[in-house]
Amino acid sequence: MPLVVTIVKASIKADSSGARLELPALITPAGVLEPLLDYFISRAHDRSVQWMRGVARAVRMFLEYLSTNPSERDNYRLFLNFGQRLYTGTYDRNTGQDPSGLGWMPMSAGRARKVVSALNDFFDYLSQTRPAAAFFNPKYAGSSYDRLIDEAAYQYRRDKAFLGHTWASSLDAVNSSPGRLFRPRRRVSVEASEPPAFPDEHFERLIAEGFRVGNRYDYRNILITLLLHCAGFRESEPFHLYVSDVMPDPSNSKSALVLIHHPTEGTAPGDWFDEKDGRRKGTRRAYLQERWGLMPRNEILGYHHAGWKGGAHEENLGSLYFRAYWFEPWWGELFLAVWYKYLGEIALFERKHPFAFVNTDRHPIGQPYALAQFNKAHARAVRRIGLEVSKEAGTTPHGHRHAYGRRLSSAAVPRELIRRFMHHSSLSSQEPYTTPSLAAALQALATASQRLEATAISRRNLLSVFNP
Repeated sequence: MPLVVTIVKASIKADSSGARLELPALITPAGVLEPLLDYFISRAHDRSVQWMRGVARAVRMFLEYLSTNPSERDNYRLFLNFGQRLYTGTYDRNTGQDPSGLGWMPMSAGRARKVVSALNDFFDYLSQTRPAAAFFNPKYAGSSYDRLIDEAAYQYRRDKAFLGHTWASSLDAVNSSPGRLFRPRRRVSVEASEPPAFPDEHFERLIAEGFRVGNRYDYRNILITLLLHCAGFRESEPFHLYVSDVMPDPSNSKSALVLIHHPTEGTAPGDWFDEKDGRRKGTRRAYLQERWGLMPRNEILGYHHAGWKGGAHEENLGSLYFRAYWFEPWWGELFLAVWYKYLGEIALFERKHPFAFVNTDRHPIGQPYALAQFNKAHARAVRRIGLEVSKEAGTTPHGHRHAYGRRLSSAAVPRELIRRFMHHSSLSSQEPYTTPSLAAALQALATASQRLEATAISRRNLLSVFNP
């Protein structure tokens, strides 16, 4: 049977300061896999929690494979066979049995590449930082599983190639020609299909009926959904919003100016004072830590985690933020009207944090609202108006961002402005959101055909003039 390896949340105190990191960790029968934890600590400042989870899953798979093939761990074929099992799975096609107990089904090329890439980078790190640990050293202090990983990294580097990654051995001080042991399968070329966008014709019903139970409206989830559908935010981004980040727009006092600041590098709000009542200045990371004793939500693990993918931030108003660009502008007025009702609702709750969206009807009341709970509430709202909840139908929260991009494209908004409104770093990033729908493609064909037919009729008429 394969090794049992578990991914857990670890709270790390790396030095004598009071600072702590929340990182994923792999637990083996011998304890924490220290090389992987060291790797995460070295990248905690520039990589996301989601990235670490992906690396942890890849390393777990490799350890499981290693435990079922112990005789191959000192042989380059270990890497070749592991890579191939990602594509073929581990079941015998004739018997349907899997003697290894791994139970792997064949992966898509995209998923396999992610595993390959994660292991490439991890073994690269190990080869650079722990090269001596792979030798049979009686003073080696790591656990048996730490040693397995270190030896695998040494073998990976020594044999110059792993899963399409080219190496030149420096440990052996030998200048050898580059080689490739295993090439990941090429992706199948696919024409971009219709984006899974929320159907615009049902959106007003979603707001008016989906988020209403009896005579009570769910203001909080209406606000989040308006940010997604009418301003194009990613589903995790509103969960970084502070109450102070919403205000009347100076150019239209009936509309909302919404700025979702960078969760760590954004400027702290104005309710942070020193012991002499002087206003403190600093980042939101520092503000959360000193004012509230909290970490940014993109850096914690567990229930209250909210991702931050990044993109092109603005800084015209003295911070780093994403601005809500309402399309159509009327939605900004609706947002502000609902926002005032929501503020009246949460004024009754004690809040020990600055976040705008809180628990209003479940314990603990007033605590930050979780992304998982919004997804459940959104699904219930979609079902209330008679729609199926599925990614393919565009009726999950991310479908709203697709709908926003498609509306901008259909309205012939220039691509550079779409990039800005959706906070993309490059023009190519908007392509999945602005790909023409199948209906639009078929209509273009029909229109082109009509133009050709009109030309043919004109030519036939011209010919009849000279050839009656």
